[in-house]
Amino acid sequence: MPNPTLIGDPQVRLVPLQDDGDPLVELTWIDGPASTAARHVRAGLADRLLAAQRTLPDGLRLSLSEGYRPVRSQAEIIARYTSSLRARRPDLAPWEIVELSTRYVAPLDVAPHVAGAAVDLTLVDARGREVDMGCPLDATPEESGGTCYFAAPGIAPQARAYRDLLARALTQAGLVNYPTEWWHWSYGDRYWALVTGAPHALYGPVERSAAAA
Repeated sequence: MPNPTLIGDPQVRLVPLQDDGDPLVELTWIDGPASTAARHVRAGLADRLLAAQRTLPDGLRLSLSEGYRPVRSQAEIIARYTSSLRARRPDLAPWEIVELSTRYVAPLDVAPHVAGAAVDLTLVDARGREVDMGCPLDATPEESGGTCYFAAPGIAPQARAYRDLLARALTQAGLVNYPTEWWHWSYGDRYWALVTGAPHALYGPVERSAAAA
């Protein structure tokens, strides 16, 4: 399995940002456990998610775990995860811990959730039950034994088929996946711009209270 470009890579940080001012809007139509605040994403992303939903076969639909995330929440996740990595890998230098952490959580300056540009989601069946995607959504690389990577080898054929189905729907709608997390998809952020070759990112950090529709 090839090593993906991580979101903390200098290439990502060097992508220019020209925020187009798209407002945050609430995804009222989507299933899932996301809180009201976490159901907000930029309008351009919301349109693309609805388009993706419409391409799914009967009996399957998207389920949202999280969209928009405040800066404070992002910082708390970074702190918790880096602390767990330091405890697990005391042999690593501080910069190595930071790099390792970006497999699972983005640095604040490039974090797509903070920009309202990303969603963590899965598929559910007609009864609202999550399908088998090979490992739980939000499982760390350590917890999942690496099966959180989208292209991880060794997952069951049915789980692979569901991952591929999710990818087709979201890719056709213009989103990109963060390869270390099968559930994380984004549009308009710096990582998206790097992957797609866009000249600049469309969305930077935003405050929901100031921008939500």
